[in-house]
Amino acid sequence: MAVERASPGLWMLAWRRLRRDRVGMTALVVVMCYLFVVFLALMGWVAQDWTREVGVNYAPPVFWAEDQDETAQRPAVDHAALTDPVPLYGLQDPLARELAAIRAEHPAADLAEAPRRLSLPLGGDKWGHDVWTKVIKGSETSILVGLVAALLATLLGTVMGAVAGYFGRWVDDGFNWLYGVFTAIPYLLLVFAIAAVLQQKGVVTLVLILGLTGWTGVFRLVRAEYLKHKTREYVLAAGAMGASHARRMFIHILPNTSHVILVQLSQNVVGFIKSEVILSFLGFGVPVDVVSWGSMLNEAQNELILGKWWQLAAAGLAMAILVTAFSMLTDALRDALDPKLKY
Repeated sequence: MAVERASPGLWMLAWRRLRRDRVGMTALVVVMCYLFVVFLALMGWVAQDWTREVGVNYAPPVFWAEDQDETAQRPAVDHAALTDPVPLYGLQDPLARELAAIRAEHPAADLAEAPRRLSLPLGGDKWGHDVWTKVIKGSETSILVGLVAALLATLLGTVMGAVAGYFGRWVDDGFNWLYGVFTAIPYLLLVFAIAAVLQQKGVVTLVLILGLTGWTGVFRLVRAEYLKHKTREYVLAAGAMGASHARRMFIHILPNTSHVILVQLSQNVVGFIKSEVILSFLGFGVPVDVVSWGSMLNEAQNELILGKWWQLAAAGLAMAILVTAFSMLTDALRDALDPKLKY
């Protein structure tokens, strides 16, 4: 009896269906552009100088500023006047001579600050950082957290769902109890509780928090698929031919459930990017020396009171475009991988 396996023709048919979907292909191009930018940022080719103060404080966008080509410079400091000790309330500065020696080694021309621009492509923040480079660097952090956390959650959910659905009985009961515990608590409340307990900010911490709490959706779907496939003829034939349980689970059944896992992975990426933004916005996400879309929105809420809207608009628009494109791509993948749908 022939053993049913995932054939290349199924994936070729799914690709042909996806190519016919203009909305899905457009979303795929947008997502690939974002991933390419993240790759460039990871390699250090772009946005590595996002902490550089290139503009004046709250520099407006180029299209918003009246004088786009002007530059500003802070008032020059008379370093020569500082070479002599300066009396302070009748007391002598104990470090004046040491400071004078340091300034003598470094001329005042080297200490002068570079001119700052009055306008930037997408504006500047309160420190004069370029919002455009911050958006690129923030996309690296947010997308990287979403992708890695989604991969971790999908891996955990797939393994646990496969074991529970294939073996059943008390193994299934144990995993279902664990699933019930995680789903009984609201998701964001569970994430906030774990973040508060860990009390350690960082990208790795965010990945672990989201990955260890977001496996429930994958587990439910994969378990249902394994319950359906484990009694089919090709699995029974593989067992009669001497295939081990692990081979039947991950060589024979897993390829026939990969379309469900792929769609759920795409959904998890969208959800985890939004979760990272929420956590960073509320102060539970990345540390102060790391920028993400959530941290930019956190800064922008104070700037908005002063009428400085460009950082909020840049970060919100970048996140909205990616999340919308990923959502449309997920719908297109679901339709393309549906074996019951005929074109």
